[in-house]
Amino acid sequence: MNSRRDFIKQTGLLAAAVAITPSFVSAAVKKHPVGLQLYSLRNIIGKDIKGIIEKVATIGYKEVETYGYSAKDGFWGLDAKAFASLLKQNGLKAPSGHYAMDNFIAGKNNDELKSYIEAANITGAEYVTVPYLGDSLRKTADDYKKVAAKLNEAALLCKASGLRLAYHNHNFEFTKFGDTTGYEILLSETDKNLVDFEMDLYWVVRSDVDPLSLFKTHQHRFTMWHIKDMDKTKHEVNTEVGQGAVDFKSIFTGAKMAGVKHYFVEHEFNYKPDELGSIKTSFNYVNTQLL
Repeated sequence: MNSRRDFIKQTGLLAAAVAITPSFVSAAVKKHPVGLQLYSLRNIIGKDIKGIIEKVATIGYKEVETYGYSAKDGFWGLDAKAFASLLKQNGLKAPSGHYAMDNFIAGKNNDELKSYIEAANITGAEYVTVPYLGDSLRKTADDYKKVAAKLNEAALLCKASGLRLAYHNHNFEFTKFGDTTGYEILLSETDKNLVDFEMDLYWVVRSDVDPLSLFKTHQHRFTMWHIKDMDKTKHEVNTEVGQGAVDFKSIFTGAKMAGVKHYFVEHEFNYKPDELGSIKTSFNYVNTQLL
């Protein structure tokens, strides 16, 4: 067993290596393509879906994550086949999509989920991702256990169609229930062979939780990340990745332990960016400084 002195010595050597070799972080993480959660462009994407997707690709993004799909309206007015064709024309893939799952989790019929699975398969996705839980579904620890059971059920339906289910966090999952949290309940009660997690790094850090600790305790569960920065002064406000308070370089040293396969930049809310300019700034930082 290493002594505390050995640990401090090794830590010092590691810090020196980082200072001398800027590429240390990239050596610690596999060079996955940089993706974009399209919610970052929510104010403009519906006005010109084809033009916006082309501009996302021109910036350098290789993957996107969708949101807001419905069987009636598709993806911003395009059905799944047309949207898949648009992505292909621009050299993009959509490995994940955010699909509203409150109805399924509340015990309503499976038809909505089946439509999501169909759309995900048409667009060549790997994941159907749960983006949010409504207030009424998460009031108690027992509620979270019920949610976990429904996630396992949904994951089996996804698996039958060659997909996986993932869960995306906000901050409410870190509310304490005795000596545990909703997030810990979801992690422990879901089947690790069926359910993955998409860690939103901003929300974890803002909740004063250490991502590296979660990576260590629940290894290989966090196969997707949202890379979203926090304004240095107003923590409720996002900013471009690399310009805020989140220490992404430290977090990225745990990428292998987390099992991450896909990174999605996201600008969520409460600031007024130049949408396309901002996602370019974030892309450049992730691509040159973190990978």
